[in-house]
Amino acid sequence: MLEDVARSVLDRGDLAHLALFLWAATASFLTLLLLKELAISNQRFSDFVNELSDLNQRLNRLRSGVSVSGEPIQ
Repeated sequence: MLEDVARSVLDRGDLAHLALFLWAATASFLTLLLLKELAISNQRFSDFVNELSDLNQRLNRLRSGVSVSGEPIQ
């Protein structure tokens, strides 16, 4: 199918439009790929920040004399 479209465009001598279409399709694909990678990266960073928050809460409980399970430390 793509070959038929390319052949039709080339037969009419409209190579500039074919080049423009290929450029736009490639740019769109790369943009979608980058957005997907950015979303994955943001999720990893969010997970990291949540783990740091959990660690801070545990350390604060230990400093205040309360164990991680919520019972006072003797």
